Amino acid sequence: MSPSAGGLVVFLLSVKDVRESDSAEYKFTFMTNKPGEKYTGSPGVTFSVTGFQVQVRRSDSTWLELTCHSSCVLSDRAEYVWYKNEENIKTGSSLLVSSGSTDRYSCNLGGSFGQRSPAVYGPQRPSVSVSPSAEMLEGDSLTLTCSTDANPAASYTWYKEHEDSPRASGQIFTITDFTAEHSGNYYCEAQNEMGRSNSTLLLITESGVDGTTRIIHITRWTLVSVMLILLLVFCLWTRKKKAVSSTTEPHESREAVEMDLHPEYEDLSDMAAQREDPEEQEDQV
Repeated sequence: MSPSAGGLVVFLLSVKDVRESDSAEYKFTFMTNKPGEKYTGSPGVTFSVTGFQVQVRRSDSTWLELTCHSSCVLSDRAEYVWYKNEENIKTGSSLLVSSGSTDRYSCNLGGSFGQRSPAVYGPQRPSVSVSPSAEMLEGDSLTLTCSTDANPAASYTWYKEHEDSPRASGQIFTITDFTAEHSGNYYCEAQNEMGRSNSTLLLITESGVDGTTRIIHITRWTLVSVMLILLLVFCLWTRKKKAVSSTTEPHESREAVEMDLHPEYEDLSDMAAQREDPEEQEDQV
């Protein structure tokens, strides 16, 4: 609030650190000291804030063209700055990147201290969860859920290994009336304009005598990790066994030497006895 030269009072609204969420129609309202008296200026002032957006266009099967876009009217001399994983890499209105990249690309107006555009990047390796994860009866429903981090948002497609046609589309895949025939390798493919990525889920069914079916689910990278751990344990056990063997060999050698010396001691005793016998014979004579 600040007084003007004519005695009127001027009310000012200051918006700092402007963001797109500040876009709205603003109106001024004042109330008097009389009950129910309230006045609102209409129409209000429309305040529109537009940020930068990265548009993705496929150039060919290998390259993608990224364009920094804004709905604001900018000068022909406007210069855009590109960032890769928060690092300034280039200036220009567009940028070529390889398809399938998981790096994060964003842009801003050169010399601007405002917000950068939201970063665009391909899907990270999807994770898959299974429900229920415990024992279930054949005929029950099984739900697979796929999730990943990507921008633009990823679309999901479900496949079964060795099958060309997709089993389902969407983040959630439900198998109703589950039987042993549904066993196999299922993978979820996440895809957006930047690229695609998939994760494999191994489903194994073991039918019990009570009619239950156990669902064991392991991602392949987890199986590889377990195998590497077992290999490491085996190597450590082998090394320890060799170390124990090397420490016991000197004791065995020393015992062997001592055993070899005993016959010599017996021979020396016999020689001494032979020398004493003539002397005793002379004394007797």
